[in-house]
Amino acid sequence: MFGSLKSFISDFVEDAGLPDQFESRECWIATAALLIRVATVEREMSQARRGKLHAVLKSGFGLDDAATSRLIDDAAAADRSAIDLYHFTHQLNDVLDDEGRRQIVKMMWEIIYVDGSANDLESNIIWRAADLLGVSSRQRIELRHRIAADKAALATS
Repeated sequence: MFGSLKSFISDFVEDAGLPDQFESRECWIATAALLIRVATVEREMSQARRGKLHAVLKSGFGLDDAATSRLIDDAAAADRSAIDLYHFTHQLNDVLDDEGRRQIVKMMWEIIYVDGSANDLESNIIWRAADLLGVSSRQRIELRHRIAADKAALATS
């Protein structure tokens, strides 16, 4: 029974595009804290961004609503006590491969673009986080364009 449950969860995480390295709670908190930092870089988190943050973490990590809310609360506390982005990116660099780090940058763009577009301050924090994660400028920009195009396609349909 547990084997089939583990297989189901593993398949779900693969379908969500997140590598297996995202299985540790510390990795989840570091990821969520980075997303919170990006979502609040300029102002309080909008309802749209709060909803998108919840959706991205819930589907990405295969959590239920209550576990996702606890994760966001824990990550917000971690973010408040962190001085900079390095604390989180260093943790993630220790456990994630290139694809995992790109997935985090993709999540950042998804959070930002839920409100329509990215301003200079938001783009700058993603640039800094991506640089610390070892995601190239080319990859960061490709991810940005992909998320912006997806957002535009949804707006026209």
